[in-house]
Amino acid sequence: MSRIGKKPIEIPSGVEIKIEGNVITAKGPKGTESVTFRDEVKVSVVDNHIIVEPNSDDRKTNALHGLFRTLIANAVHGVSQGFEKKLEIVGVGYRANMEGPKLNMALGYSHPVVIEPPAGITLSVEANTKISVKGSNKQTVGDVAAFIRSKRPPEVYKGKGVKYEGEYIRRKAGKAGKK
Repeated sequence: MSRIGKKPIEIPSGVEIKIEGNVITAKGPKGTESVTFRDEVKVSVVDNHIIVEPNSDDRKTNALHGLFRTLIANAVHGVSQGFEKKLEIVGVGYRANMEGPKLNMALGYSHPVVIEPPAGITLSVEANTKISVKGSNKQTVGDVAAFIRSKRPPEVYKGKGVKYEGEYIRRKAGKAGKK
């Protein structure tokens, strides 16, 4: 049995849970998230907790047990508190600003890089070099943050580019000069 799957998921106040067939829907102050689970697991609500149980005891079912418990827990956390990823821009002349809902970045190219967030994602910029990606779906927040980072990943010689907050960039030594 999965160690993660055994843990019950506490339902915070203000979050409604609805189970219809193989779909569990969480509705809260930050939005609505749905998770479709497979027949190998059984999901039930007992005493303000969500319980995920496997239907058999084979290896694949145990893996799915832990997976769906985590997906459901992320949905509940997302609609109650939300998820956030922070990015930093490093480099002379590299900056970002908001133009309405769109993110406009100057990353050393001959043109500005403009990113329009998908539905349910909020982008914000603090101090021209810090970007915040917020939303209720953990996977979408991570995908959007990775997409923004991919526009100019940090390079290893000077560390210039877009990186996650707290990310360590391993530096390489440059060319050795003539002796």
